[in-house]
Amino acid sequence: MAEVAKKGLEGIVVAESKTSLVNGSEGKLVYEGYPIETLAENASFEEVAFLLWNERLPNKAELENLRSTIATEATLPAELIAQLKSYPVKADPMAMLRTAVSASAMYDKDSEDNSVEANRRKAIRLTGQITTICAAWDRIRNGKEPIAPRKDLTLAQNFIYMLSGDEPDATASEAIDVYLVLLAEHGMNASTFASRVTVATGSDMHSGIVSGIGTLKGPSHGGANAEAMNMFLEIAEPENVEPWFKKNIKEGDRRIMGIGHRIYKALDPRAAILEEKAKALAESSGNEKWFQIAKKLADAARADSYFIERKLFPNVDYYSAIVLYTIHLDVDMFTPLFAMARVVGWSAHIIEQFANNRLIRPDVNYVGPMGLQWTPVDQR
Repeated sequence: MAEVAKKGLEGIVVAESKTSLVNGSEGKLVYEGYPIETLAENASFEEVAFLLWNERLPNKAELENLRSTIATEATLPAELIAQLKSYPVKADPMAMLRTAVSASAMYDKDSEDNSVEANRRKAIRLTGQITTICAAWDRIRNGKEPIAPRKDLTLAQNFIYMLSGDEPDATASEAIDVYLVLLAEHGMNASTFASRVTVATGSDMHSGIVSGIGTLKGPSHGGANAEAMNMFLEIAEPENVEPWFKKNIKEGDRRIMGIGHRIYKALDPRAAILEEKAKALAESSGNEKWFQIAKKLADAARADSYFIERKLFPNVDYYSAIVLYTIHLDVDMFTPLFAMARVVGWSAHIIEQFANNRLIRPDVNYVGPMGLQWTPVDQR
């Protein structure tokens, strides 16, 4: 008798990993032994990248070396900039990113080298280059020239600088840095699994990262924060929250985007941290409306029996939408920023997969017909 298939591989363990622990029932997220709350409060994105790639925190010299190397490697080849300028300006930013990262492999001297040393170099290079690609595309499609990264800035600071050309605002830089820390890694999610499946065949890191980007592009995965922001824009004003909730949720069949999670049956710990950052950024920018809408809607949901019984809480996408929108990022650029963070986790998993590799090849239960008789084409 055929084994019963687990739809979506739910509950199936496919690997052992040291990168992160996701405990959905208790609302816990741990990177390499460190609670996410500790890292969000104390660590820079570069420290988290070092941690995930090396299984330990860096010392001061190692951290500065990594920061400097990422900033240096973030510079794009002139040929790749020219390609970005040739893309249709109305192209989906995730389609752009998927294509640009694939193209970048052809300019990477390590692209076909799957040694540990080469993969570490590529992880650093891709982390910097994806940030530059995202910022460059936002300028190119708005008729502006891309701005090269500065070697003296952190990745979060460089992103804001490359978007505007201005000195990066401290509050905005901190909010983006925390966002990157929170999104860097999250267990065997769909895009991470796709990355590992790709390199398990013996393919290269760029191919694995492109697989991750293609998977993250889906609205059920990385696109949720954009959907959440579109919902807030639809509500438009804080006083519209209650009638919107009544019409669309209580009396309609709409979902609140960014509330509920496949894994978390308690509050997503990343959401609690981002709520604080979104509030601080809203206050410092003088643009508090979107935070007020989000907070009021979350409170309405948490007071409703439907959400209470089903243990539906805000997830990381909910308040991250407010953070990204407050720094004046277009909504369709939200998911590329997710990729900007998650490339660190993808590359850590790729390195881990290569260290103890076996082709990932699950079984499938055939449920189609049997014993059909062939009919010649002129008799069909």
